[in-house]
Amino acid sequence: MTLDPLRIHAASWVVPVCGPIIADGGVAVSGGKIVAVDALSLLQQRYPLAEVITHPAAALTPALVNAHVHLELSHLAELAATPFLGSFTCWITQLLLLRDTLGADGDRAEQAALQVAEQLYASGVSVLADIGNTLIGRNLASSFAGILLPFTEYLGLAERTLARNFLRLQSEPDQALCSGHAPYSTHARLLQQLKARSASLGQLFPIHTAEPAAENEMIRHGRGELVEFVRARGFWDDSFEPLANKNGGSIHYLHRLGLLDARTLCIHAIHVAPEEIRILAGQGAKVCLCPGSNRFLGTGSAPVAQYLEHGILPALGTDSLASNPELSIWREMQLLATEHTEVDPALIFAMATRGGAEALGLGDRLGTLAPGKDADLLRVPVPVHKTTATQVYNHLATTGSALVPLRIRV
Repeated sequence: MTLDPLRIHAASWVVPVCGPIIADGGVAVSGGKIVAVDALSLLQQRYPLAEVITHPAAALTPALVNAHVHLELSHLAELAATPFLGSFTCWITQLLLLRDTLGADGDRAEQAALQVAEQLYASGVSVLADIGNTLIGRNLASSFAGILLPFTEYLGLAERTLARNFLRLQSEPDQALCSGHAPYSTHARLLQQLKARSASLGQLFPIHTAEPAAENEMIRHGRGELVEFVRARGFWDDSFEPLANKNGGSIHYLHRLGLLDARTLCIHAIHVAPEEIRILAGQGAKVCLCPGSNRFLGTGSAPVAQYLEHGILPALGTDSLASNPELSIWREMQLLATEHTEVDPALIFAMATRGGAEALGLGDRLGTLAPGKDADLLRVPVPVHKTTATQVYNHLATTGSALVPLRIRV
């Protein structure tokens, strides 16, 4: 039996994320796994026969995680090509019209999705949590170089859609990942069935939550912009049961339905009250922020500092090219740092790595540089004038998509 050789990858900086940055550090790897992370001098003492591969003027970091993307909407990129000034439902209307014109799937949609997936991987993203209504995500999963989690999204707010959706859900193979779209578009009983299935199979349950401000008006009172939008499309049948609580919101609604636990991922989670953040923290629910999409659609900015204060480390997602002109987790970090100057850049980088991995149930393999984790490393250029850990974290979190990492092959 031949053992895989042990190699040490050394760099000016090693960013474990789970611990302090190490100057002149190294990562010892063997058999595709991390064996040790420490100062280079200490690793060389411990493993004197190991080959040392140097990466000057660089930081070694974990690969990034994109915890929310819609690959199947990539061919609708023209929607985000120019600034958008309309309402949230106006954007949905435009999206549906363009999708009806170009088609929801087919060669054009599949090629655009493939291109985006490859670009994200090339930018240092190793995990994609993809949400879709077609088979595009499932078809791409087997060929994606990293990990692609393809969730099939269920919609249907009208009660008359329940029987059909229940039958469809029952026919899904156990390995299929399924999610609910949002409180404003998916019937409460269907959301409960989806969550029950996910829980029984030990799977993640992602759901768009508190993205537009109008969602809270619907949740509280059963009226407003979203209700009129659903009514105009013929799916409002008065079966929706609002909270009838002027202080309630989407998180209260999900909690009332029993949907919140450690395997629930609340995507966007912008319009969330302090009491709702406490509920999320108490239930162990996860949060995924999408600053680029939020900025483009004008939906607002999430209470990031408050999440962190309650022990919630959010994940980051890009959403789709239909609502974000550039899909880059580096840019999402940059936008977050610009909008939330009170948040430590080290925590922002942790969101893009550890936060995403933990949110998707992959924290035992990815997200940090630690013994036993997958040796999925990035070499990120760092100018030589960055001489402190604070400066390195600022560089990683604020430079944006101008950063061009290289993957380290182990």
